[in-house]
Amino acid sequence: MALSRKYKLLLMKVISLFSVIRGYNIPIIILAQYLSAIFILAPEKGALSILLDLNLFLLVFASSLTIASGYIINNFYDSQKDLINRPNKSMLDRLVSQSTKLKVYFTLNFIAALLALFASWQAFLFFSGYIFLIWFYSHKIKKYPVVGNLTAALMAVIPFFAILLHYYNNLTFEEIENYKGHFAVIFAQASFLFLLLLIREMVKDLENLKGDLANDYQTIPIRFGETVSKKIISILTVLTIVPVYILVDIYDVGYMDIYFYVCFIILIFFLLYLWKSNKKEQYLLLHNVLKFLIVSGVFCIVLINPSVLLNGKKLLFSI
Repeated sequence: MALSRKYKLLLMKVISLFSVIRGYNIPIIILAQYLSAIFILAPEKGALSILLDLNLFLLVFASSLTIASGYIINNFYDSQKDLINRPNKSMLDRLVSQSTKLKVYFTLNFIAALLALFASWQAFLFFSGYIFLIWFYSHKIKKYPVVGNLTAALMAVIPFFAILLHYYNNLTFEEIENYKGHFAVIFAQASFLFLLLLIREMVKDLENLKGDLANDYQTIPIRFGETVSKKIISILTVLTIVPVYILVDIYDVGYMDIYFYVCFIILIFFLLYLWKSNKKEQYLLLHNVLKFLIVSGVFCIVLINPSVLLNGKKLLFSI
């Protein structure tokens, strides 16, 4: 009986740690990086050669561990705020002690830096800077309006730049000239994702207003009011038209233009509902809509060139 109770407690702590690192997000991040490599960053390479690329695997693994550790340190600094904003999740997260969280945090960062070093010394420097930025954001930056939101959105797209550098770090000047159009597509995709992430961060500030106010987080809705925050969100939503126009009308993104058209329609209703919202539950719904658009965008990357999946020869034999 005592042994059974001990196993149950251990299982609950594992679930708690899984909740802290948001383990459900990590597979999505891994999938997004590999799909980006196959369909956007290196479409001329065979899918299997990308999947078997050891250095790419090290970078993706390092990214996953760094992001997981980032969730831990963010949870560590936000423990009091989360008691107000997310009481149920916070009680589950507290099954693991703060000291244990810090031990896991440092362990994950050490492994991530070591994996990056195996890939290259440039990757080691890249991830060392990324790890420091995540800590500095959680410790200081996130409490300040605008810069906190911008930094949070930027940190979410940084792992994709690690993959970008992996493929384009050794290009000659002539090769860079040939890839100009390709770079435009990549940065337009990154810009659209960045805007969605930034909008999500702004909505989270509206959703977490009570906890932020109690813990002296100087977010935009606290400093300038909810109306100003909604106006900024509206402007950012309109700005998504720019990268979508570049991707759909100037460059070829295959059938993924369907995704962008659907996003545009959803964002129109998103804005209409935003201006009617004034409760936490309503902002949570808007937050989940944005999460759906971001996650579905990951799976829709395959629409850029569906033949990669339909043609088994390219997947299996193009190395």
